Amino acid sequence: MTHTFFSALVLLLLVTDPLGGLPLFVSLLKKVPRERRVKVILRETLVAFCILLAFMVFGQSFLQVMHLSETSLGIAGGIILFLIALRMIFPKAEGVFGDGAPHGEPFIVPLAVPLLAGPSALATVLLLVSHDPDRIWEWAGALAITMLICGLTLLFSERISFWLGERLTQAFERLMGLILTAIAVEMLLAGIRTWLSTLH
Repeated sequence: MTHTFFSALVLLLLVTDPLGGLPLFVSLLKKVPRERRVKVILRETLVAFCILLAFMVFGQSFLQVMHLSETSLGIAGGIILFLIALRMIFPKAEGVFGDGAPHGEPFIVPLAVPLLAGPSALATVLLLVSHDPDRIWEWAGALAITMLICGLTLLFSERISFWLGERLTQAFERLMGLILTAIAVEMLLAGIRTWLSTLH
């Protein structure tokens, strides 16, 4: 699967799903004093960005050390995205990632990991670099914009949640889940086609 800068940006936004996580964001931030919220959001977004960027930069080395092929990564990434997409379309009470909201101020878990830098996001950045390593800084730029959007969504999560309302937020998340399902199926098919071509 060949990606452009825009398609990579859209894919990263879909897998981080900032709008879909709004209810949990609001719930987590309610436990944080208002004067500390901006610092907490900046810290969590920066941690998530650093983790994803590290996977992006060292992704190829990681694949080599673990003896993983790009084909297996593509198929695994497609499966992960498909499962996440299904939970976006058919949500459960505990949220997309199945994590309850902890007490007190969130620190890395669950805001940075796994809400922003979750398994699907990690698999996605690895896939982007493995398919086209020469464009790594282009992917890093798409990741930076994604994290900026996620950070702004967190900053204005209460207002956005109020403006959109619960029904519209759920409808939007299901729409993103449907798009992500199509992307996941395409990734799976591409991985299977590559695997079948190696058998001949």
